[in-house]
Amino acid sequence: MHNLSRILFFSLTISLIFLCNCSPESSQDENTSKTALDSLTISSIDTFAVGSSIRAMTVVDDQTVWFAGSGGMFGYTENGGQTWTIDSIKMDTFVPHFRSIAVTDSAVHLLCIGSPALLYRSTNKGESWDVVYWEAHPSAFYDAMKFWDNQYGIAMGDPTDGCLSVIRTEDGGKSWTKVPCEGIPDATEGEAAFAASNSNIALAGNMAWMVSGGARARVYKSADRGQTWQVFDTPIKEGGQMTGIYTAAFLNEQEGIIFGGDWNDMPSNTNNKAITKDGGQTWQLIADGEEPGYRSQVRYIPGTGGKGLIACGIPGISYSLNGGENWENISDDSYYTIDIGSSKDVIWLAGGGKVAKLNLK
Repeated sequence: MHNLSRILFFSLTISLIFLCNCSPESSQDENTSKTALDSLTISSIDTFAVGSSIRAMTVVDDQTVWFAGSGGMFGYTENGGQTWTIDSIKMDTFVPHFRSIAVTDSAVHLLCIGSPALLYRSTNKGESWDVVYWEAHPSAFYDAMKFWDNQYGIAMGDPTDGCLSVIRTEDGGKSWTKVPCEGIPDATEGEAAFAASNSNIALAGNMAWMVSGGARARVYKSADRGQTWQVFDTPIKEGGQMTGIYTAAFLNEQEGIIFGGDWNDMPSNTNNKAITKDGGQTWQLIADGEEPGYRSQVRYIPGTGGKGLIACGIPGISYSLNGGENWENISDDSYYTIDIGSSKDVIWLAGGGKVAKLNLK
């Protein structure tokens, strides 16, 4: 057991006032309920030092959080960050660098970048690991991994053989199969993905979306859990080596948001954030020409009817109270990834050498 020193990083008392939609609309999806919160107060951030650059993190619940990062390092807490178990994976002289993580009720999955692509699975909280997928394609580079439930999962990566790489599991991660390019639209030369935050994939219902950048900034959509795909253009900036979409989040099967920008021009705030209301077929820019600029991950805040959003990047953490139309900055500290459990009371972030717990009241 590795006890990390907890530092009170800074204290904020920002009251975020959410507008209440009092229309009689109802939804079967609790996350799309039109009953929004009246207010939200950010009280403090606790930070935990970790000797790894962390771009992959998943929140199981408000007490249980897993991360994986550079140097083969992974770790978890089951008591809200009071104590952490931290370890690393190495294979002889090969050291994997993780930017994808997924946790089910029975297993933890870590996927490394680069070639060979290795997907590790543990059923005993990391005490031992099995390699359940291996790919030696010279262009192999996987960027994100998600599970719909305890059986169905998906991971995506840069193009190999002319299309984005997609692998799927239907048995809880015990085995994985690569989707043939016949089911995936061709990638444009110079189009790829960014392993910035494990959020190139978003899931809702049986749907999946994955996002690209570089020469093109497009959204790929699957209605059959990743077996076949369509692709749609977006207004997000494209054409540069580091331009494009870095993150996607969906509230339900129709409403979603994409965020990104240009890593080489992070302050630029035009053509870097957009929303959809038709399941990703069309996208409309929001807050164009307004803060924030580049962000590597965006998430909907639970219980806000899609009004509350929070995003992180380099530099800063930003929030919106009105579905992304306007944003405010709450910190200039840099983080790569952000995740939220079922409650709005705790938001977790991770970045270079740290995990942070954003405490809300």
